[in-house]
Amino acid sequence: MKIYRYLLSALFSLVCFSALLITLGASNPQKNKDEKPLVTTFTIVPDFQPKFNIAGESVDLRRFDMYERFDRELTSFCYTHNLTLLIIKRANRYFPIIEPILEDEGVPTDFIYLAAIESSLNPRAVSPANASGFWQMLSSTGKEYGLEVNANVDERFNIEKSTRAACKYLKKAYQKYGSWMAVAASYNAGQSRISTELVKQQADDVFDLWLTEETLRYPFRMMALKEIMSNPYKYGFVLKSNQLYKPIKTKSVTINEEIEDLAAYAKSQNITYSQLKEFNSWLRDRYLQNKTNRTYILQIPIEKEMYYDGKSVEVYDKNWVVE
Repeated sequence: MKIYRYLLSALFSLVCFSALLITLGASNPQKNKDEKPLVTTFTIVPDFQPKFNIAGESVDLRRFDMYERFDRELTSFCYTHNLTLLIIKRANRYFPIIEPILEDEGVPTDFIYLAAIESSLNPRAVSPANASGFWQMLSSTGKEYGLEVNANVDERFNIEKSTRAACKYLKKAYQKYGSWMAVAASYNAGQSRISTELVKQQADDVFDLWLTEETLRYPFRMMALKEIMSNPYKYGFVLKSNQLYKPIKTKSVTINEEIEDLAAYAKSQNITYSQLKEFNSWLRDRYLQNKTNRTYILQIPIEKEMYYDGKSVEVYDKNWVVE
């Protein structure tokens, strides 16, 4: 037993001595310019130009706060790899739906990045405050801009209708501010808050306001995501076309009556209940209540379109992939 205790004591002393040597070495590092790092990966600091164009507006990033806020969001997106990759992959499916609506409504198509930062293009996204859908609208906002929102039908989850509603908000805000970046900030904080702070802080530009951190970051997150998605490869995101999420073609079915059992209806359309809800997430219950015979349009996925075959998928923006 004494021998074991001696060996344990000696081992403990050796460990302590090794730790001391490591600590001393770390406290007095001497870099050799020829020394190679022990790790095999590098943290690359993203670089950018001092001026940025978004929604037809030029944003000067040279002032220290502008530079550092943009740098923060660019770095965040670059090193939150999983989320940024998912946004790019999902964009291949959803941008072809959202972008033409923005263009048709007269809203700068760069606001597609606002939808991306709001929901990460997750069609089922719900925030802790119960803001829902691609555009993360509150129930009151959705109703104000013409959406049906109740326990049975919630059109905040309808990608086309919610995008049209968001455009109404964005255009109304632009009439008030005359600046699309102020519009972006107001989408987060609300028009009342932005208008009040412009007056109280005697400012002419939303970028000069002292606001909550979330709102301060908001326009810069939108800009940073545009920068990365304009050239993902530059920022270390290497994707092939078959790694993007494929656009899935659907057929539109007009409904102007009640559907008592959505699972049975899905089966009649040769799809599963899950697939019906996936493409019509605005259906919030197991049935469609329609006592007033409103007209709804269901998107029914075409069976052969629902499968990946290992081949290249249709790419919405060629800048996203490297072949």
